Amino acid sequence: FPHLSVRENVAFGLRARGMARAVALGEADRWLERVGLSGEGDRKPASLSGGQAQRVALARVLALNPALLLLDEPMAALDASTRIEFRRDLRRHLESFRGVRLLVTHDPVEAMAMADRLVVVEQGRVLQSGTPADVTQRPRSRYVADLVGVNLFRGRASQNVITLADGGSLTAAGAADGDVFAVVHPRTVALYRTRPDGTPRNVWEGRAVDLDLEGDRVRVRLSGLPPIVAEVTPAAVRDLGLDRGDQVWVAVKATEVSVYPA
Repeated sequence: FPHLSVRENVAFGLRARGMARAVALGEADRWLERVGLSGEGDRKPASLSGGQAQRVALARVLALNPALLLLDEPMAALDASTRIEFRRDLRRHLESFRGVRLLVTHDPVEAMAMADRLVVVEQGRVLQSGTPADVTQRPRSRYVADLVGVNLFRGRASQNVITLADGGSLTAAGAADGDVFAVVHPRTVALYRTRPDGTPRNVWEGRAVDLDLEGDRVRVRLSGLPPIVAEVTPAAVRDLGLDRGDQVWVAVKATEVSVYPA
């Protein structure tokens, strides 16, 4: 409410429930202190930064101690540095919240950091649910795998060799025979200019289709059988002299292929 002070905004719901004005304003000040806005109660909402406004909104709803807390993209309007700080503070407050918490987000990092349980929805259909660890380690569709940033393959395993449905094969340690999913984390994919020596069980030729800098890593999308995404350091890209269209050798250790029933 733009015409009310920050303190009055936080107290509004409490007043609507019949709490005395002085008590409600005192409770509002207590919540403002908890969200890091002590001393800001007299300001108007228009004078707040994006991060401060989100904290006021959080204080206003938590002050009511609701049975259900719905957070719809709570960090969408925040800049990168503010988002990290607010996410940390929000997680701390939610840990002491005893009601049901439902967070809606399109940011997989935000979902992994905040959730006890994930529900992945695409076009109104639930694709997968489970703990963050279960969903990231055992995605059951390409959409979920792309969301959490891993390579997912499907095929049929026999004597530790998985014949992939889309072509190619992977050797995995301890793969049970039958229809399986196989997950390879991009950071476990090694790239070479010449065929590598040593004992990696999975070695094949690929071509660099795209190179995208993401944080301190470069995601390299490779065509080949099978196509795969690797994550390497910018230094590794420079050492390899790697660019789009270049031929490389791809290597993945059998122990880095995670396999589970399809």
